[in-house]
Amino acid sequence: MKKVITILAAMIISAVALNAQTKADDIIGTYLSENGTGKVDVTKAEGKYIGTLIWTKDEGALDVKNPDKSKRNEVLVGTVILKNMTFDEAKGEWKGGTIYDPESGNTYKATIKRKPNGDLTLRGYVGVPALGRNSAWTKVKP
Repeated sequence: MKKVITILAAMIISAVALNAQTKADDIIGTYLSENGTGKVDVTKAEGKYIGTLIWTKDEGALDVKNPDKSKRNEVLVGTVILKNMTFDEAKGEWKGGTIYDPESGNTYKATIKRKPNGDLTLRGYVGVPALGRNSAWTKVKP
């Protein structure tokens, strides 16, 4: 039993240490989407983190699934797809914002966690995070 408690304590300390190493601006950079069809540039604007689509595999692709019919003829490049994310220092993650999926035209609540190698795990969800789906974004090296 003593071993189990020691192992659990070590795991908790490691998790806290990892979160303490993550800083709010660590998310800033360019990422390739999970399916490789887009690149998103994450920046900070007015104290919150946003992600702008800066490249798509299909050059000139339009936002044809946008629920706002007036935007369906707009080019996807330049669209802010990640909005209003704030950093939760205690959890070492970004939350409170939304992510827009141009492939479905849906917008989801989102949380983001940064892996030690700089890649991101995004969770888009409706209602509660348990009812969502993860997506892995790969950090693009400068």
